[in-house]
Amino acid sequence: MTAQKITTSGIALDQVDRAKLRDGIDRANIPALLMCLVQLTGDKRWIESPFMPRRGRGLDDNDSGGLGDDLQRAIRVAAYDAVIAWIDGRTAALPRPTNKQLAEMLSVAMSEPVPEEYGDIVASSLGLDPPAAPPAKPGKPLRAIIIGGGISGICAAMELGNLGIAYHLYEKNSDFGGTWWENRYPGCGVDTPNLTYTFASRPTDWTRYFPGQPEIEKYLLDTARERGLYDNVTFGAKVERAEWIVDSKLWKVTVAKADGSKSEQLADIVISAVGLLNIPQIPVIPGIHSFAGRVVHTSNWPEDIELAGKRVAVIGNGASAMQVVPAIADEVAAMTIFARSKQWAAPFPQFRKPVPEGVRYLMQVFPLYRGWVEQRMSWTFNDRVHGTLFRDPEWPEPKRAVNEINDGHREYFTRYVKEELGDRQDLLPLVLPDYPPFAKRMLLDNGWYRTLRKPHVTLIPDRLAEVRDGKLIAGTGEEVEADVIILATGFQASNVLGSYDVIGREGRVLREFWEGDNASAYLGTLVPGFPNFFILLGPNVGSGHGGSMIRNIESQAHYAMRIIEMLIAEGASSVEVREEVYNDYVARLDAAHEKLVWTHPGTENWYRNSRGRVIAITPWRNDSFWRMTRTASRDDLELGREQVDEKAERTA
Repeated sequence: MTAQKITTSGIALDQVDRAKLRDGIDRANIPALLMCLVQLTGDKRWIESPFMPRRGRGLDDNDSGGLGDDLQRAIRVAAYDAVIAWIDGRTAALPRPTNKQLAEMLSVAMSEPVPEEYGDIVASSLGLDPPAAPPAKPGKPLRAIIIGGGISGICAAMELGNLGIAYHLYEKNSDFGGTWWENRYPGCGVDTPNLTYTFASRPTDWTRYFPGQPEIEKYLLDTARERGLYDNVTFGAKVERAEWIVDSKLWKVTVAKADGSKSEQLADIVISAVGLLNIPQIPVIPGIHSFAGRVVHTSNWPEDIELAGKRVAVIGNGASAMQVVPAIADEVAAMTIFARSKQWAAPFPQFRKPVPEGVRYLMQVFPLYRGWVEQRMSWTFNDRVHGTLFRDPEWPEPKRAVNEINDGHREYFTRYVKEELGDRQDLLPLVLPDYPPFAKRMLLDNGWYRTLRKPHVTLIPDRLAEVRDGKLIAGTGEEVEADVIILATGFQASNVLGSYDVIGREGRVLREFWEGDNASAYLGTLVPGFPNFFILLGPNVGSGHGGSMIRNIESQAHYAMRIIEMLIAEGASSVEVREEVYNDYVARLDAAHEKLVWTHPGTENWYRNSRGRVIAITPWRNDSFWRMTRTASRDDLELGREQVDEKAERTA
């Protein structure tokens, strides 16, 4: 790594505020500083005793590395001197550790084993390898349509722009942002660390370790503006249908605008970026339409809603409920929570924790530190737990856990819940799950258990069965009164691409091919019979064991671009996955899921469809999925080479 006059964040190295930099290093994460010291100095003693960090607890940052004050001080002094030398022009002694060395370094930083093969994704994330060669230019102008302007759509637009392919994006809302534009309920935020919830090509200066909705939305809109995406978008435009026209080898996309008008647009390529969690799950509750008060879903939060002094009923206790309930509890007069299921929630020490200004400055001045902090976050919140989620057929207590380590997780989380409930241990039977940890999405505790202890908060461990005569009636028969009903009931996760019709080759209808809610896609991206059609954040792309949606989306987009490059290089008119390759992948994917905790007998979760098949999340480790999407295999794909009449092409 060579010192540059200007950092990627725009700070001139000859104008670095050294006092602010020292403050940042004095507050920085010790394990990450040690990794930087090794690369800057080439001295391996920084990852040996007595400097080796001790393992942190749970999801904690472990900023001290578990080391004493004297050792921490020595590390910070050495790190400051090494960073100043780098700023002054000294090159790093170990600019490109081998992949094996990187995996070993991360193992030391985490104080636990990290697989050796993990080194390649660490190298990529740290930006240690040179960029790929520029792609081939298309022999004829290509045009792409992107459906959706959330994270996936923004990512697709940036990637297509890098390839020099013209595109137009259609978004049903009035701006970019997707789920972060739609979800504005109190307490809304990300449960993924900030650096991993960032486009790799556009780092930013986050103010919190886990940003809230306003900061995330601003980041996405700023990204769209900076990359020129506003020049190629139509807002208030809902795609109703996409149909492959075989004679012209083009997609015909039907777009409906807010004024009721419709148009048909042609494109060589369609990228579906509508996301997986974009259609609200509205429960059928008899009598709810007669409710005199307001009924709101968390994904459609009204700006004018008044909760102060109101009696509020919340339906659900998943991720959105766990955020909104603590955020509004002290504002309302009374709160009733209808929770028919129980959830595991992990301690969340970084909740609302700001990033110190000095540390933010250090990250902007010295990107290598930022990179190692991201690697630690990625391992902690992504793949650390994956190996503990496999079902052990010899485990004697399958109702409690799926293996010995999973049972240890259960004991740890149970102790935490008991501690949080304090003098309200009577609530323990109502909140403690009777299924293994991680069988459902693991939530992060934003103050949920402490909120349940409040005297004006009531938990009813059942569904809202009916609204009658202004009263809310639980399945148990218990009756309560309310002024506002909040539906924190999530989304139709199994209704993949349910917002529009897709008709492929030979009239194949995607919804019928998927048998309704039984979606599958090769690497979450390709479906046979649908040429030049790419799905981002499609089936089996999300991560049940933890991970950043952005990273998986970026992996998919990278893969899609490699296929498009192949299409261009071979002068083909169409490309799709071979049916046998698709079927083999789905079989391997389903078999892998059957070994994991979320297919544990008797377990229900939103990952699975009506027939019990997992369709929302991947069984693979994050680095495995990243590796699968690095290149596009010619043997996996069917390329069409038919000559297309230019006149027919543009009049289809």
